[in-house]
Amino acid sequence: MRESWRWFGPNDPVTISEIRQTGATDIVSALHSVPTGEVWQVEDIKAYKALIETCEPHESPLKWTVVESIPVHENIKLARPGHEKYVENWIVSMENLAKCGIKTICYNFMPVIDWTRTDLNYRLPSGAYALRFDQPKFAAFDLFILQRENAENEYSKEELVEAKRVFEEMTEAERSTLTNNIIAGLPGRMTDSYGIEDFRAMLANYKDIDANQLRKNLFSFLEKVLPRAEAAGIKLAIHPDDPPRDMLGLPRIVCTADDLNILFDAQPSPSNGMTLCVGTYSSRPDNNLPEMAQQFGERIHFSHLRGVTRDPKEQRSFYEASHLDSDVDMVAVIDALLKEEQRRAENGMSQDIFIRPDHGHQMMDDIGKTVNPGYSGIGRLKGLAEIRGVIRTLAARR
Repeated sequence: MRESWRWFGPNDPVTISEIRQTGATDIVSALHSVPTGEVWQVEDIKAYKALIETCEPHESPLKWTVVESIPVHENIKLARPGHEKYVENWIVSMENLAKCGIKTICYNFMPVIDWTRTDLNYRLPSGAYALRFDQPKFAAFDLFILQRENAENEYSKEELVEAKRVFEEMTEAERSTLTNNIIAGLPGRMTDSYGIEDFRAMLANYKDIDANQLRKNLFSFLEKVLPRAEAAGIKLAIHPDDPPRDMLGLPRIVCTADDLNILFDAQPSPSNGMTLCVGTYSSRPDNNLPEMAQQFGERIHFSHLRGVTRDPKEQRSFYEASHLDSDVDMVAVIDALLKEEQRRAENGMSQDIFIRPDHGHQMMDDIGKTVNPGYSGIGRLKGLAEIRGVIRTLAARR
């Protein structure tokens, strides 16, 4: 497996020289400065690649090999008139990456919001901090802060009562923090650029879009993208919806094994693959991650290795656990990925699966530092070390 590390560019608190110390060999990144919908130009890709890969002869080299992500413009997801130009720009960006030797692209088709958490600093018994999704808090936001139209129809009587209690017990500061935490999942994490009214307006765009329509829009997008991805030798790796279920009145279409079967049956191109985000898929109890790793092995081009611990009383609530101490049998998942790599090697195929330690805990010297949520250095280093140990142990037994 190829050990990778996500880097958010020159302003990332974790520097390239620090990443080099982790032992990772590959970088996962993106041209975050390019506005959504615009073309990633070859010269900009080359300059960014040089920023990552230029090193002294005595230094361990790093390679930018995975893009996460080329954002998909909302007009594409909505299939609005004129969206075709954004599809073409996405394809040209993809082809320009291939020209620069970068041929694994993680992307998502989540409406409006890339990920949702209610707590960005949830204190664990160890004293470290994790990301958390708390369903009653989320309901309180949806019903009483966002005040989304007809939201009450999506909750039971008991949930409505609990959400009201949670809301009433919050201080104004806590309500503001909760709002900012949820809006932090908007693409680009531009929390200073969006307010609650902007958020309502963005959600309203999907008022007449259900799961079937959104899926049709995804397939339409892929029908244009995949032939040119195949021609360029690109592997696309769709990321699941996070959390993987409908929320905020938005349809979600990449949540379960059934969703993936629908996707791959409809678009069987070998370039149409997936990101096995273990933590995201495992945040719903009906996803069996070792089984999914086996079932979709040939489609897995990239994997985020982390797990979650779900609240036994409310299975929709979870916190991001240590990489090997969660509700997921991570050893079994890694074993399945290694077996897939072995199968590819035996069939003369390129076998490498890119992996990275996903969201690490904020811990030790990183506590109190400004970090991208989930992307502090020490917690991810701990996760990578744990994953590396599992990989080498399993590989040695083969």
